[in-house]
Amino acid sequence: MPIHDYHCDACGADFEALVRSSDTPTCPQCGSAQLQRQISRLAPAGKIEAIRMSNRRAADRAGHFNHYSPSERAMLLKTTR
Repeated sequence: MPIHDYHCDACGADFEALVRSSDTPTCPQCGSAQLQRQISRLAPAGKIEAIRMSNRRAADRAGHFNHYSPSERAMLLKTTR
């Protein structure tokens, strides 16, 4: 199931939806089915790695990497640049 970006003609909302090919999406704000599928924006070059590392550091602070050994944690938190 692909994620698509939509624009609602009725209320002007922009949103993403995970949609099966047999389903008709509706606007989460107003419930209208008058939608235009939009072209998804790409992440700017260089930003994806920064976002990934930011999320990993947050997960580490929350204790989600506690079951890894210190060397494995270091590898997870090491930047690839």
